[in-house]
Amino acid sequence: TQALLLQSLTQGNIQGANSSITDALKKIDSTPLNVAVTGESGAGKSTLINALRGVGHEEEDAAKIGVVETTKKRHEYKHPNIPNVSFWDLPGIGTTNFPPKDYLERMKFHKYDFFIIVSATRFKKNDIDLAKAITMMKKDFYFVRTKVDSDLNNEKEFKPRTFNREEVLQHILNSCVETFQENNIKEPPIFLISNRNLSDYDFPILMDKVMSVLPVYKRYNFMLSLPNITDAVIERKQQSLKQWIWLEAFASDLLSIIPSLTHFMDSDVENLEKSLKFYRTVFGVDDASLQSLAKDWGMSVDQLKAKMKSPNVFETTKKETLQERLSRYYEEYCLANGHLFNKNVYVKELYYLKLYFVDMVTDDANALLKEICSRNNLISE
Repeated sequence: TQALLLQSLTQGNIQGANSSITDALKKIDSTPLNVAVTGESGAGKSTLINALRGVGHEEEDAAKIGVVETTKKRHEYKHPNIPNVSFWDLPGIGTTNFPPKDYLERMKFHKYDFFIIVSATRFKKNDIDLAKAITMMKKDFYFVRTKVDSDLNNEKEFKPRTFNREEVLQHILNSCVETFQENNIKEPPIFLISNRNLSDYDFPILMDKVMSVLPVYKRYNFMLSLPNITDAVIERKQQSLKQWIWLEAFASDLLSIIPSLTHFMDSDVENLEKSLKFYRTVFGVDDASLQSLAKDWGMSVDQLKAKMKSPNVFETTKKETLQERLSRYYEEYCLANGHLFNKNVYVKELYYLKLYFVDMVTDDANALLKEICSRNNLISE
C-alpha cells in the first residue's frame, strides 16, 4: 500500500492517492468479521468465546459456562472493544434434530468468515460432516481440541513416575486423528488448546493460521481483537496500529501545504485523548482492565498504574503544562526515530504523537504481560 501511495505522489496524483487511502480506511472500519464456534455441548465453546473476547466468565455479557445446551438457536457475542468482530455460538449439529441441510440454513452458514469446530474428546462423525458442508461453501474451518490442560493434569496425577507431557499431547492428537482415518478422510490440522491458558499449546499457531488466510480488510480488526497472550501478539498489534496511523495521516493531511504550529488546538488534544484511550483498551491497559487486575492481585489501582506511563499522559502538573508535555513527546519521538516523512510532505505533529503513544502503550502492555506471567508461574509452582 505504501509503495502504491508513494508512486501516486511521485506522479503528482495527490487527489487519487488521497481518495484511495480514504476508501481503504472506510472499508477496514466498516467491514464486519463473523466467527462461528460450534461443537458438542460441554466441549468448551463458551469458555473459548469468552477467552477470545477477553471477557471474564462472571461479567454481564459473558457467554454462559457449564449450562446444558437446550437452545437450538445461534447466539451472537460482540467483541467488547472491536465492535466489528462478532463470535457466534452455534449449537452442535449433534444436539439438534435438524437434518444437515436444515441445520446449515437455520444457522445461516453463509454469514460466517470462518468456523472453529470444538471438541473436548475425539471429533465425531457429525463434526466431519459439518466440515464437509463448510468446504462445499468454500469457507475456512479449524478443528480445535480443548481442555488439554485437564488431560495433562489428570495423567500427571495418576502416573506421576511415567508422566511425559509430549507423549500425552501426541496421544490426544492421535485419538482425534483416528476419527478421520475411520471415515477415510485425510486428517486436517488439529489445534490443541487450553481455554484457561491461551498462550500455551497451539492457540498462537491457530491465530497465525487464521490471520494468514483472512482478507486484509478483516485481518486488521481481528488482530486488534486478540487477547494479549504473548509478546508476539503485542508486537503485531503495535505494527497494525502504526500502519493505520500512517494511512490516517495521509488521508487527513495529504492535501495540506501549511506547516503546523507548535501549539496544539483543543480539537487536537481531544483527538489524542480519544486515540490513547483506544490504544490502551486494545492493549488491555485501560482503567477498567487495571482495576480488575488490581482487585485480583490485592493491590491498589494507583500502585499498578505507577508501573506504567500511558495512564498519566493527560494528568497535568504544576511543573509542566499539557502543551509543554505534548511538545516534549513530539521532540523525543523525532529524536529517537527521525522525521518519518519527506520534508516536502506535510504531516501534523498529531500523527507523530499517535505513533509515540502506540509505542508507550506497547511498553505498558509488555510490562503487564511480564507481571501476569510471573504471577501465574508463582501460582503453578
